[in-house]
Amino acid sequence: MKIEKRNGIRKGILAAVCLGLALLTGACATGENKVPVIGIAQYGEHGSLDHCREGFLQGLAKAGLQEGKDYTLDVQNASFDDAVNNQIAQKFSDENAALMVGIATPSAQACFNAAEEKDIPVIFTAVTDPVGAKLDQGNVTGTSDVLPVEGQLKLIRKLQPEARTVGILYTTSEANSLYAIAQYQQLAGDYGFTIDAVAVTTQSEVTQALDKLLSDGVDCLSNLTDNNVVGVLPAILEKTDAAGIPVYGSEIEQVKLGCVAGAGLDYVKLGIQTGEMAARVLRGEASCGDIPYASIADYDLYINTKALTALGMEVPEDLTEAAVECGE
Repeated sequence: MKIEKRNGIRKGILAAVCLGLALLTGACATGENKVPVIGIAQYGEHGSLDHCREGFLQGLAKAGLQEGKDYTLDVQNASFDDAVNNQIAQKFSDENAALMVGIATPSAQACFNAAEEKDIPVIFTAVTDPVGAKLDQGNVTGTSDVLPVEGQLKLIRKLQPEARTVGILYTTSEANSLYAIAQYQQLAGDYGFTIDAVAVTTQSEVTQALDKLLSDGVDCLSNLTDNNVVGVLPAILEKTDAAGIPVYGSEIEQVKLGCVAGAGLDYVKLGIQTGEMAARVLRGEASCGDIPYASIADYDLYINTKALTALGMEVPEDLTEAAVECGE
C-alpha cells in the first residue's frame, strides 16, 4: 500500500509538471512572454537625441525587424534629470529587458551600470567618447557622435576671418563635453583661435555662464552636443543675438533653432547605424562585445542664412553651394 501511495504521488507530481509545461507552451504559442522588450532610455528631449531615437527605429526596420512581432518597445525620457535617468535604467534591469538602449552618454552609462550584473546587452548612441565614458568593454557597443572639431574651426575661420576667441559652454559631468573641449584646445591654435571655455554643473547655471563669456568679449560661441546647454539653446540665442555674437551649432537642429552655421553629423543616420547593430544582437548573430563601437567619419555643413543676415555676416558663394540651408 505504501509503495502504491508513493507511486500515486509521483504520478500526480508528473501530471502537474506536464500540465504546467502544456500551459507554458500554449502561452508561447499565443505570443505571451515571447516578444523581447527593448528598453530605450533617452536622457532628454532635443533635436539630435530625438533623431537618434527615430533613426534607431528606422535601423531596426531596415534590418527587417517588426515591432510587435520581433520586439516591443519601452521608451523612457529622463528630462535631463540624473536621478530619473538612473531609475529608468534600473526599471529596465528589474524587468529583464532583452536589450537596453542608452541615448546620450549619461543614459548609456546608467544603462550599462544597471545591466552589468545581469549581463543584459546594452547599445548606445550619441556618445562622443566611449572610452572616456568606460563603454568600450563588456556587453556593450554602439555609435559615437564624436564632433568634427577641425571642420567647425575651419567653418568659423571662413565666416569670421578676424575672429580670435571662441567661447564654449560645457557641463563638467558630461564626458562627451570634456572630450570635445580637449579637442578644441588642441586644434584651436592651428586656426589662430584661443578657446574661452566656461563650465557649469547644472542647467540652471548655463545663462549665467553665458554672461561670463559675453563679458570676456568672445568673438563667437561654438556649441557642443552638451545636453544641459542644448536644453536651453533658445535662451542662449536670445542673449547672443542681442549682443551681436554668432553661435555655431554642432548639428542641424541647432542651426534650425538659430545658430548661424555648423559642421555636424546627421543624427538620423547615426541612429540607423545603431538600430542595425541592435538587430544583429536581437537575432543572436553577435553579442555586443563582438561588435566594436563605430562612428560616422563624414560630416555635413549647415547654414542659416536668416540668422547670418540678421548679424550682418556674409556667406561665401562656395559655402552656400556646399552647405545645407536651415533657415526659414
